Amino acid sequence: MVIESAITVFTDGACRENPGPGGWGVLLRTGTVEKELWGGEENTTNNRMELTAVIRALEALKRPAAVQIHTDSQYVQKGISQWIHNWKKNGWQTSDKKAVKNIDLWQRLDALCERRDIAWIWVKGHAGHPGNERADRLANRGIDELPGIKDLQTKG
Repeated sequence: MVIESAITVFTDGACRENPGPGGWGVLLRTGTVEKELWGGEENTTNNRMELTAVIRALEALKRPAAVQIHTDSQYVQKGISQWIHNWKKNGWQTSDKKAVKNIDLWQRLDALCERRDIAWIWVKGHAGHPGNERADRLANRGIDELPGIKDLQTKG
């Protein structure tokens, strides 16, 4: 169910090799106002960047409001809306008794979600969705702006 929201968020994560240099991108929209956020890490995974994008988006919100988060990551969307409940109940272990991967980010995201009314919306990635495409470009910008990345791009 999609709620009518005051803030619409599009997030994406990217990696050039997995693990490898990664980036995250966020497009925040409320009314006619938009804000873009992006960043990167030198050695990370795509899933960590997907989670980081959502975390950075929620950290950027300064006022209480309903939020609609659009992500092309089923890992994020299903993780936060379905899997996390059992992870927490099982002491942050999966159903096969293994430690949840990226627990640091999941716990941070969980804490941020407790204070918000959030609708999680999965969108197909690289399918022409304008908000998702912008978040993808921002995530790639996060990688491109990492120190030394331009040197690697010109050598390849």
